[in-house]
Amino acid sequence: MKRRDFIQYTSASFFLPLILDGFGAKAHIQATTPFMKAMLDVADANDNILVVIQLAGGNDGLNMVIPLDQYDTYSSASFRGNIALDQSKILKLKDTPQTGLHPSMTGLQRLYSEGKLSIVHSAGYPNPSFSHFRASDIWFTAVDSDKLSNSGWLGRYVSDRYPGFPDSYPSTTNPDPLAIQISSISATVFNTASITSAIAIQDPDTFARIVGDKPNISPSPLPNTAGGKYTSFVRQQQTSSFAYAGQLKVAAGKGKNLVTYPTNNSLADQLKIVSRLIHGGLQTKIYYVTIGGFDTHADQVSATDTSIGNHATLMQRVSEGITAFMDDLKAQGTHDKVVGMTFSEFGRRAISNGSKGTDHGWASPLFVFGNAVKTQIIGKNPDLKALKDSNITLQNDFRQVYAAILKDWMGASDASVKAVLLDKTFDPSPIFKNTKVLGNESEAPLADLNIFPNPAQAETIIESDAFARNNTELVVTDAYGRSFNTNPTRISRTQVRINVSNMASGKYFVKVDTGAEPLVKALMVVR
Repeated sequence: MKRRDFIQYTSASFFLPLILDGFGAKAHIQATTPFMKAMLDVADANDNILVVIQLAGGNDGLNMVIPLDQYDTYSSASFRGNIALDQSKILKLKDTPQTGLHPSMTGLQRLYSEGKLSIVHSAGYPNPSFSHFRASDIWFTAVDSDKLSNSGWLGRYVSDRYPGFPDSYPSTTNPDPLAIQISSISATVFNTASITSAIAIQDPDTFARIVGDKPNISPSPLPNTAGGKYTSFVRQQQTSSFAYAGQLKVAAGKGKNLVTYPTNNSLADQLKIVSRLIHGGLQTKIYYVTIGGFDTHADQVSATDTSIGNHATLMQRVSEGITAFMDDLKAQGTHDKVVGMTFSEFGRRAISNGSKGTDHGWASPLFVFGNAVKTQIIGKNPDLKALKDSNITLQNDFRQVYAAILKDWMGASDASVKAVLLDKTFDPSPIFKNTKVLGNESEAPLADLNIFPNPAQAETIIESDAFARNNTELVVTDAYGRSFNTNPTRISRTQVRINVSNMASGKYFVKVDTGAEPLVKALMVVR
């Protein structure tokens, strides 16, 4: 449900007397109250969009996010003396004096100052691979380094979130592609058990011209043979492509870019297309873009100035591309529903080589950006005196970031997140939770609200740290503000089970009143 539809649907009821469980009451909810704001926020939950940016080649994270608190070690002749950035040129971060950014990333410095950028330190996985192909495959499929999978984590998410995919799609309720990669071919990350869940386009206009708008598919029945099944698959792909081509053409025609994007920047070119499609109303949930060139074994920096060179150019393109994209979304009014993340298949060695470059390494920082970001530093600067074979060691498993995006941004249940991550449980990184950064440490997250299963049929569990406090009230209402008796039962210190078997199918709102600003989340009941 979009915010404008929610307001139109509910505005009258918020200013009329109501009867709640037999008691007379005046509706006191106004658009300016925290509760109304929270309800409007959850009304937009189904509109949330994810943009994934791959930095292909293995990015040198130690020259992207610099540990200023260990600058003497970082810049020493035996460490990075030939590629270390001049301390006076490193960009300082607001309220984070121990950490800086590459001098070319002024745009991301601004986003950090605005609270729209989260830095996840030392991300990776145990027992790393230093092969480009294998390491990329691990990030795509979210497997342990000694396991294999034919499906990708985003493909599994699409299969879980949209039952009946691909046979039942596109549909009346989901007419648009569920995922789009700006490329000539989709990556393994989108593979389901049987098919890719993304369409790959170089740009929407070219895609529409190539595919056309009228499928020419024979209606004749097919034999139950391997050849017949293959032909059926091709027919289904043709039908989907034709339908999606029309939707892309319409969205691209309606959408506009409202800011100027940098030139000679392949990442900016791709994000410009993504922004145009979002502005055009396309309901696609996931976009995927790539920028290459990060395999910087040699000549990473200029011989005369380490703040310029090949890596500096890449850092500038990433920073300017993301910043232009975010500014465009803000100008369009779509910035609240988009979150993006960067990743690279591995980092680089902490100690540089003799060719003014860096060799394949282990853990590396990644970025999450968007208005929904709450915690700006996840983890600590890597300890440069505690390396493993010249490698920065692991702090954050990348699947913790995936879990945060799936659960806290895309709204997946705990069970769905576990299924997408191949039956393994990872604590979500607190990217979207309220924490306070104090120097290099963080306080515990404030109370959050989780519902599982969601959608629910008969019962569901409401989980929140708020239940451990005194005087906490749980209320379930519909869009008109009417409350329902759900027979809540405390099952643990932080969990309450409610009964929804007598409630009609539809969207409801779970409110946990903590005495301060309430916690609110949407609950879907299905029959």
